[in-house]
Amino acid sequence: MQTRTYTLILLALLFFSGCGNQLYQQQFYVFGTLVGVSIWGVPSSQASKAVNAIAVDFQTMHHNWHAWNPSPLTDLNQTIAAGQTWTITDKSLLPLLKKAKSFYNKSDGLFNPAIGQLINLWGFHNDGLESDNQEPPSSAKIAELVALKPGMNDIEIEKEHILSHNKAVQLDFGAFAKGYAIDLTIEKLRQYGIQNAIINAGGNLKVIGKKGNKPWLIGIRHPSGTGVLAAITVSGEESIITSGNYERYREYQGVRYSHIIDPRNGMPAPGLSSVTVIDRSGALADAASTALTVAGLRDWQRIARQMGIKYVMLVDSAGTVYVNPAMAARVEFLSSNPPKMVVVP
Repeated sequence: MQTRTYTLILLALLFFSGCGNQLYQQQFYVFGTLVGVSIWGVPSSQASKAVNAIAVDFQTMHHNWHAWNPSPLTDLNQTIAAGQTWTITDKSLLPLLKKAKSFYNKSDGLFNPAIGQLINLWGFHNDGLESDNQEPPSSAKIAELVALKPGMNDIEIEKEHILSHNKAVQLDFGAFAKGYAIDLTIEKLRQYGIQNAIINAGGNLKVIGKKGNKPWLIGIRHPSGTGVLAAITVSGEESIITSGNYERYREYQGVRYSHIIDPRNGMPAPGLSSVTVIDRSGALADAASTALTVAGLRDWQRIARQMGIKYVMLVDSAGTVYVNPAMAARVEFLSSNPPKMVVVP
């Protein structure tokens, strides 16, 4: 492989080569992860002002969309559980609800933010990121919640009011909130006159512009949780989102249970270690990475087409990489011993 100087973005830690004084970087902790912002080509005072503004926005979104700490979203969920109509108190929830309904239908329900009760049952409504040796829930309790069939089409939006025809609906936007948040953040940066930047919210990444006269080069984390699997060149505006079973999980008696739940059976989605999706929209890429993880190797192509996704890379539990032709043309493996890659038409 030809020797190159790489700019790799691993989770929220940013590594840059040869940036001089043109690069401004800042990090802050929100959404249960480290958010890194890198801005190229503007005075540091301008960059600092912009980052301070988006840090406030992130904190507001984190509060308003929180699925288990007191928030407008928990207020909505409590109202749904009581069978009542919720009067909108936070309008930032409306775009999330509308996008969630759209992605739910395009994914045949494999992306389903209405299964908050199942997510909570598996122990993922807490701030811990990894194993706590918690015993999995009983199959009977899982089956009980699955039988209630909560879905986004149970939600009805009428001007200033929201209601659900199913009391079992409990909304949890964790599967795409960070993707939507980075979309909003890029919009805010542009309001501050910034045209070249990267936002990295715990591996949910969005890029605009370039790094000087060069494209950004993004490193995709290895599903083992350490190191870099591959690199992708990006310029213009694109989001690169990876969902993996190494991010949040429960482990019990040597078995790892992923935080990505299949709404059809209430079980953690098996088979895939990570799914990477590229799209202009961070919200869509984030939702699609979840839906494709649930779809698995048998059905990911159909779901990707329905959701309008052009670039997909999947890694199975054996380490084999599956890509569609468009992604195959962009991805570059960094190891001298690259993984087996299957190009799926």
